[in-house]
Amino acid sequence: MTVDAPQRGGSDAPQRGGSGEPDAGSPPYFARQLSDLDFNDRLLDLVADPSVPLLERVKFVALFTERIDEFFQVQVAGLKRQIDAGMHSRALNGALPDQLLADVRASIERMLTRQASLVHGTLAPELRSQGIAVCDWADLDDDERVAMREVFDRLVLPVVTPLTVDPSHPFPYISNLSLNIGVHVRNPDEPDARFARVKVPPNVPRLLPLPGGGRFVPIEQILTAFLDELFPGMEIGDPCVFRVTRDADLTLEDDVADDLLLALQEELRRRRFLPVVRLEVDSRTSDGPVAWLADELGLGPADVYRIEGPLGLDCLWTLHALDRPDLHDPPWAPLVPRPLAPIERGDEASIFDILDRQDVLVHHPYDSFSASVEELVSEAADDPYVLAIKQCLYRTSGDSPVVAALVRAAEHGKQVAVLVEVTARFDEEANIGWARTLEEAGAHVVYGLLGLKTHAKTTLVVRHVGDDVRRYCHVGTGNYNPKTARMYEDLGLLSSRPALGADLTRFFNYITGFSHPPDYEELVTSPGGIRASMLEHIAAEAAHGPDGRIVLKANGLDDPEIIDALYEASAAGVPIDLVIRGICCLRPGIPGRSDTIRVRSIVGRFLEHSRIFRFGGTGGRPARIFIGSADLRRRNLDRRVEAMIAIDDPVAVAKLERIVELNLADDSQAWELGPDGVWTRCPSVTGADLQASLRAAAYEESVGGGDGVPGGPGAGTPAS
Repeated sequence: MTVDAPQRGGSDAPQRGGSGEPDAGSPPYFARQLSDLDFNDRLLDLVADPSVPLLERVKFVALFTERIDEFFQVQVAGLKRQIDAGMHSRALNGALPDQLLADVRASIERMLTRQASLVHGTLAPELRSQGIAVCDWADLDDDERVAMREVFDRLVLPVVTPLTVDPSHPFPYISNLSLNIGVHVRNPDEPDARFARVKVPPNVPRLLPLPGGGRFVPIEQILTAFLDELFPGMEIGDPCVFRVTRDADLTLEDDVADDLLLALQEELRRRRFLPVVRLEVDSRTSDGPVAWLADELGLGPADVYRIEGPLGLDCLWTLHALDRPDLHDPPWAPLVPRPLAPIERGDEASIFDILDRQDVLVHHPYDSFSASVEELVSEAADDPYVLAIKQCLYRTSGDSPVVAALVRAAEHGKQVAVLVEVTARFDEEANIGWARTLEEAGAHVVYGLLGLKTHAKTTLVVRHVGDDVRRYCHVGTGNYNPKTARMYEDLGLLSSRPALGADLTRFFNYITGFSHPPDYEELVTSPGGIRASMLEHIAAEAAHGPDGRIVLKANGLDDPEIIDALYEASAAGVPIDLVIRGICCLRPGIPGRSDTIRVRSIVGRFLEHSRIFRFGGTGGRPARIFIGSADLRRRNLDRRVEAMIAIDDPVAVAKLERIVELNLADDSQAWELGPDGVWTRCPSVTGADLQASLRAAAYEESVGGGDGVPGGPGAGTPAS
């Protein structure tokens, strides 16, 4: 099956500012930080899209807020560290750290202005028309204020601790992303006022419901209304609602190998006291308190962001959780892949019997995670013939059935080896907890490789069958997390191929033991191997010139070697399509350099997360298709342990080909990157919608029977 390059088209969608008129003399790359920020604009486009259900648009506001928060904690903090250290290393676009930070701030300020306009000018009126609102204290009637007074006395007042700054009470520690109220208070008998800080309690709901349902008041509004209860008899100045963001990046030195867990726990404690990189204040706050706060926190004017409140709009998850089916996406129940349906129906006892006959490619969330990946681990935990289970665990959920099955397997006396990546950013404490739980059950737990994060998504089950020992494998693109498997689009291969099983055996021995990286027959790994494989396949297509073909789907592309190889292939005339959800530092459409390269990003209901790399398939040559855990980013290719495999099974290949075709045909959820760095929403000509097509195909297959090819006669059954 040939994947042709779709025709390009223009668009009258709103555009963001680019970098002038680019040509072959322009910097060959976009800056990674600015490209990362661009994704947030696409989220705001969905907030503005009236075709998206109202509470799903609210969801995208909350996601936007979380992404901006993380960007400050990591990217802005990193740039500020470079500037403070006097570093002059240039970004991919040639900018020095101070220049790049100024560009970042300008981009963020523009996005925050747009977010405020959408939230207050568009979403708020539409929500009110549906009986949903986040109200100011001034909007409440007398009965509602009485009700909120009761909530304050019962729920808020007992847990609030006001802290005053004076010679015996220094400026208090302000925790990362905490919400606070600052106010100057004065004893009428004394001439000078003192600054007091009230931390909004994080263990009380941020949005407190008003009687009748659907309407809420932010807790900081209630606290502000009753400040006289916290400072009785004092004269109280104008309150300042503020929020701080701290540097949250961890740095582990190479000499921590003796006790990585202890070093990480100490680093997590240190993270609490890393420098503040942003101060957010309510836009209505006067200049005096803001300047005083900024000075105490060691910030300059450029680090202060005035926000049309409420601050921290991740609180809008409360609205998204409302039981209003009319304002949400229609529910989607993942389906059991057709080959695994006999287990669901009770016609066949074991997933192992099925994998003895065939490979199974699963595509989440269209295919059920619980009926496929979880089923493999769960059956392995309870099967008396299973001898060992090995798994890489990067992130999982708080009630993970996968971890529960691994614990159960260890308690049953099976050999269980789990690499828990305890340095997965912002999941460090949770992963330390999982590691301890597994160790207490008797599992062998490895915390990671020194200097590398283990990001591979691999599972190996070793089972005794008659006089033989067989190995069952899963290699995927997504985490072993049942919650994100319902929201993230990912792929995985379930297989019992002996060669793949032997490769995974060597792979786990390498990452849990001490040896040089082994040679593999089917598995491709990083550091080292994935970049080399990509460069080899790109060069092979470049040799075919206009008869070559490259399609790469990933979450990010910033590796200069990969980008330069794609430029060379484009200069040779190879049609190249890149489906890059987030960061893309390649500059497409430059004559003589990248004019055969098209870059698109698809953002929809499900987070596009799979990695598919397709080469060839033209002129009678078969296509070579890979899936894996690695994005085409330097961090994945050099500083992470990743795993990728080629897909050879004809049914699986046909399924992947169709997925690729649908990605390139979408003109409902797709944006295209221009040579100036501007992302433009693709005009809807055919109305093709990738995710809707895959949902419809999965449903049709569940009742029609067939071979599991999206849009074809494949099949599945609803998951229980």
